[in-house]
Amino acid sequence: MQHYDTQSNVLGNSLTSANATAPAISTPSIATSAMLVVISISTWTGRKLDKRASTDVTRSNGADSGIANVHKKLLGNCDELTAVQKFGANARNIHYSMTMPWSDVGLRLLPTAMYPKYHQAMTELQNEYFRLVKVFLDSYEWEISQAQARLGALFRADDYPTAESIAAKFDFELNYIPLPESGDFRIDVGVEALDQVKSDYEEFYSTQVKRAMDDVWRRVYDSLTKMSERLDYGGHEDKKIFRDSLVDNVLDMVDLLDVCNVTGDSQMSAMRLNLEDALRGVTPDALREDAFLRAETKRAVDSAIKSLPSLDI
Repeated sequence: MQHYDTQSNVLGNSLTSANATAPAISTPSIATSAMLVVISISTWTGRKLDKRASTDVTRSNGADSGIANVHKKLLGNCDELTAVQKFGANARNIHYSMTMPWSDVGLRLLPTAMYPKYHQAMTELQNEYFRLVKVFLDSYEWEISQAQARLGALFRADDYPTAESIAAKFDFELNYIPLPESGDFRIDVGVEALDQVKSDYEEFYSTQVKRAMDDVWRRVYDSLTKMSERLDYGGHEDKKIFRDSLVDNVLDMVDLLDVCNVTGDSQMSAMRLNLEDALRGVTPDALREDAFLRAETKRAVDSAIKSLPSLDI
């Protein structure tokens, strides 16, 4: 028992003394510790506006034209197409979870240390995506033959493109882009204009670096608050149900604090080390069965939450 108490005290004392405000970021160059990545995943929706049905609906209900639209699923509930669409959405979520925000046009920041793991994961997802696309395309003609029964009077044979044109609507593409250093501009403009461009980019660069780092802190906050809530039994004997992933998710955040610390932030490094020490040897089963360990772990987690930077969470 004393072993866990010692761990928690180390965490609590170290984190309580940490600065509770957001760390200042002096626009460090992170060009060698990160890159930009953009992912493009496209699928065929299998949906189409039926203008005639839309007109029938509005007229039969005495409504003005354009008030209601009827969009039909050309293949009805096609399991093969649904599988592709869901897989693509999940792949995009995995992409988001392994990268950090950078711009509003799809570019994400990928720490260099994360690249091997990211590239392997996304390549495997890419291969599986196209396998599912092939399964769908192989069943496409059969699905069209079944669509007439599914759609009834809404069926129109000329609504269906050829399999070749449908195949072109599916894509899964990754592109890696070097991250330019702040102030690294090679453009042929006047000195005054170049200074303004550099100044504007310096501000953008600083803002985006802070945005990326704040995203890491928010993920840590979400995982820690979830653990704290699930470990709070409120003095009752009844155990709260939580999955083994409760601990794994926080350990994942420990790894995230390491690979995503592209600015070398000392507060982030300290948080990683302290959480790593506090959770060493802690298992889901032990938390469920050991009230003392549970209370001490919750105290340590709460202390960590209080020491997080102020991010208007």
